[in-house]
Amino acid sequence: MTTSFPVSSKLFQRAQRLIPGGVNSPVRAFRNVGMNPFYTQSANGCRLTTPDGNEFIDYVLTWGPAIFGHNDPEIRAAVHAAVDCGLGFGTNAPAEVRMAELITQTVPAVEKVRMTNSGTEATMSAIRLARGFTQRTKIVKFAGGYHGHVDSLLVKSGSGAMTFGQPDSLGVTPGTAADTFVLPYNDFDAAEKLFAERGNEIAAIIVEPFLGNIGFIMPEPGFLAKLRELTARCGALLIFDEVMTGFRISLQGTMGVHEVRPDLVCLGKIIGGGLPVGAFGGRAEIMDCLAPLGGVYQAGTFCGHPVSLAAGVAALEKLIREKSVYEKLSAFGKTLAGELTRTARERGIALQVPHCGGMFALFFNENPVRNLEQATQSDPEKAKKLFRYAIENGVFLPPSPYESCFISTAHDEAALEKTVRVLCDGLRTL
Repeated sequence: MTTSFPVSSKLFQRAQRLIPGGVNSPVRAFRNVGMNPFYTQSANGCRLTTPDGNEFIDYVLTWGPAIFGHNDPEIRAAVHAAVDCGLGFGTNAPAEVRMAELITQTVPAVEKVRMTNSGTEATMSAIRLARGFTQRTKIVKFAGGYHGHVDSLLVKSGSGAMTFGQPDSLGVTPGTAADTFVLPYNDFDAAEKLFAERGNEIAAIIVEPFLGNIGFIMPEPGFLAKLRELTARCGALLIFDEVMTGFRISLQGTMGVHEVRPDLVCLGKIIGGGLPVGAFGGRAEIMDCLAPLGGVYQAGTFCGHPVSLAAGVAALEKLIREKSVYEKLSAFGKTLAGELTRTARERGIALQVPHCGGMFALFFNENPVRNLEQATQSDPEKAKKLFRYAIENGVFLPPSPYESCFISTAHDEAALEKTVRVLCDGLRTL
């Protein structure tokens, strides 16, 4: 089979003349898989349709939000009803209160919550709040963790675990990067050493409790508890960035899997039901430092936008109502992972397929992946070849060797059967 994209190719040519790189977010450029991007004309259930007439079973799912699949009828109806009332008000709206109730009732550690327009805004605001509350300046993040395009968090590791970070993007000043420490994920000793030497300067740790932006990596037993212990000991805050994992791993995010409770939680994606949204919340005494009650400023014209929150409220209420969602997602992921690892083993191919809830990843690696360094030791050429084979045969994986895949409740038995067949056949070609 040869999948062609004549219409998408013309759109991309036009886009490159007017948009930097032809895309509005870098991963959409498909450069990591050696091809030009396609465009999506419509999406329904677990499938995307391009203007070229191609249809794909989708494992990107808007990078996570579409937990019920694309264009869910209940969410769409909620959006239509909200639009009928107006496109925005500039005042408070009832959906803000309902969203706050849903989040505080379901997400452990969140007593109060503030809405933003994106996950990036949520993490940016949480960092500012942590600094304001603790009256400290330094932030700790982990190599491979992505927390949006905030200057102080676009930082890579220095020459050693105890060095300050180095800018990971042009336009980020060395002074900004110097306020951030970068540690290896799952490294107990490095975290202990840093806090022993610099703990009284640290305002907060920000961490994706399950890394989702370099594939999908879960914490070693006790690692998150160690971070909780270190921050509590020195008076720093622990921030969980659950923009990706919130309401996707479980109804409580990763906190439904472990017992660790952070001081602040950042959310996004699913709480917008497919529309742009973000939120951060946590202990009331910390959240009350925000204006207008406190001296930490955060604001936004579209924060708590009524249309976005109508979609998000519909999504969260449906998740609460349909309690078997996560069992279904987990069962799909377990079956897919089992078939892929079995086929890879038969072919003598090193493959790891970590999975939990509605997320999984593919690492062409001999050993389980526990951090960024090990993730980048995986074979990117095999990942690229599998991506190309999959897209030629109607399955769309993330266009990068280092991204998570997502599952929706719309991925039915037919989708599972085709995905297993296509990806296993693809493995046999490597």
